[in-house]
Amino acid sequence: MRRYAVLALLGMLQSMAIAQEKAAPPEPVSEELRQAGIEKPSAMMNRYLLRQVEDAQKRWRENYEKRKTPEEIVAYQTHLRAKFVEAIGGFPERTPLNAKVTGSLQRDGFRVEKIIFESQPRHFVTGALFLPDLPVHKPPYPGVIVPCGHSNNGKAYDSYQRVCALAALNGVAAFIFDPIDQGERAQLLDAAGKPRLLSVPAHNMVGVGSILLGRNTARFEIWDGMRALDYLASRPDIDPKRLGCTGNSGGGTQTSYLMALDERIAAAAPACYICGLFGRLLKTNGAQDAEQNIFGQLSFGMDHADYPMMRAPKPTLMCTATRDFFNIEDAKASFEAAHKLYSLLGAGDRMSRVEVNEEHGFTLGLREAAVGWMVRWLGGQQREVAEPRDLKVFSETELHCTPKGQVMLLDGARNVYDLNRDYSATLAAARKDLWSKTPREEMLQRVRPLAGIRRADELPQIKVHKGETIKRKEYRIEKLAFVPEKGIALPALLFLPNGAAKGATLCVHADGCQAVAGEGGIAEKLVEAGRAVLAIDLRGCGQTLQHPQKYFTPALHGPDGQDFYIAYLLGRSYVGMRTEDILWTARWLNEQTNWDKACGLELIAYGHSCIPALHAAALEPQIFQSTKLVRGLTSWSNVVDLGYQSTPLTSLVHGALTTYDLPELRTVLGGKLTIEEPLDALGHAAEK
Repeated sequence: MRRYAVLALLGMLQSMAIAQEKAAPPEPVSEELRQAGIEKPSAMMNRYLLRQVEDAQKRWRENYEKRKTPEEIVAYQTHLRAKFVEAIGGFPERTPLNAKVTGSLQRDGFRVEKIIFESQPRHFVTGALFLPDLPVHKPPYPGVIVPCGHSNNGKAYDSYQRVCALAALNGVAAFIFDPIDQGERAQLLDAAGKPRLLSVPAHNMVGVGSILLGRNTARFEIWDGMRALDYLASRPDIDPKRLGCTGNSGGGTQTSYLMALDERIAAAAPACYICGLFGRLLKTNGAQDAEQNIFGQLSFGMDHADYPMMRAPKPTLMCTATRDFFNIEDAKASFEAAHKLYSLLGAGDRMSRVEVNEEHGFTLGLREAAVGWMVRWLGGQQREVAEPRDLKVFSETELHCTPKGQVMLLDGARNVYDLNRDYSATLAAARKDLWSKTPREEMLQRVRPLAGIRRADELPQIKVHKGETIKRKEYRIEKLAFVPEKGIALPALLFLPNGAAKGATLCVHADGCQAVAGEGGIAEKLVEAGRAVLAIDLRGCGQTLQHPQKYFTPALHGPDGQDFYIAYLLGRSYVGMRTEDILWTARWLNEQTNWDKACGLELIAYGHSCIPALHAAALEPQIFQSTKLVRGLTSWSNVVDLGYQSTPLTSLVHGALTTYDLPELRTVLGGKLTIEEPLDALGHAAEK
């Protein structure tokens, strides 16, 4: 009996497989894509965007070569700093630090004070101030802030403590502080008070809501660093005219930003970071975490070399490693560019580079070089610095500044999500007033540049490659590939009834045209009802979906986070590009003669394709007779309000909430819009 049961089961499974094969939607053959010049669909967006990076690099080089005089250099520095600050959303006002010393520690040759201060009201920063011993070194000391790289334990990370201790042993006070979501500053805790996210994944989560507000994770880190400088400058035992900054990896990123923006930093030594976005990084490892990508920086001309150049002629040491994933050849190229500019100012000796044959990290040679640089330019002594081999550092618990090891367990503590929610609420009130007083057409014109959407009549003529035709009993399916611009092809399926078509429908789905094209699916139902149906893959969807880029946690942020951030660096949005894909194909469909125009063109979108579909319908209401959005995001404000959410990065528009939210676009359509099964930013059912 068992044998027969197994055979019966196998037969049933085989029958199911055959049934699924019959019902499987037709796949657009790759021949159409090959005709369009796309050999590897999943790499299409990456290659398309990298070509634009190459174009931006040419512009950067041309502008770099034009700077010859001190006056031209100063004008460039002033302009670029302003663009940098604008791109991260500006800075908050300075408020009282309310700094407290919560404990102290002692080692041979140095001591440590454990510090808590507020970079913004009730937004706590924890740090450890390594101070020289009084019998050996007399105050006021030079002071250095040390932002941390991506270590879960933040300031307690071994090599970061060691560079601070080495500085203190050489007469320089060093203040190391926890960045958000590291050490004692986890911004999201679970019910047991444990961090829900830490380090890179946490920074990326903060980045999602920040983008919609026109901010960046970097904004919070930079401001914490500036307030750490405020704290050092406020102490009577620190000389406010002799301040510096050094950090490694993510701390090298923060050092690069701080030294470019804060003129109080007299000496800087970023380690294991500066290489070049125009070099190998984006082509190999891809875009790094949220705070390392500033909106539009490649379009307005800010590469890694610009961070030291923005501060010229102040002393800057690049600490580099030959086996770093931040490529050493690109680091050398950035150094040469910066050194040339320093030399034009007669300060070539103030731009220097040290190289060690090591992997990524604040290794011994780099620590000694960074401290030696501070001793030279802040302490006025040019001498060798050697780290004691028996140097002992502290445990993570010993360095705790808070009673329970997390700032969010302090009374009244506020995290970055709270700060973003506050700003979002302010913007919501301003938008309500703005949309009530401003003509609708004017508001829609403000949407276009934010999302990067041209008018439909401004778009170039689209090209179409036609493939085979599949005949069914009551309709036929034509396989197409649309080419709206060089390097982009949109696979599509055109369903046509055997008789005259009564109206037309454009379908877009987050999973591509295959998701609506199977037997019994929406496309078949519509074509059997007599409508012409065009189902397309928006760029980066369906066949051209990137293989999961795991750096940005695909389950939370979508499979194409690193490509999203290349577009972000270029100042472009996927929402804008995909909206134009809809407008391009809708215009083509309207130009066809095989359907009755009197019956109108409708637009149906599913999942995260609802966002570009909504933009297309709202900005070009004359094109679509009706629009249906199924399982779309209810609002961008909800992304900010939830904090922890699972919205794909490709569904974001930088700074959108400064001007509009999705509900405002929906009001434009009125009765022409139908919404079904709306979802919140975690994918849960939401109210319509």
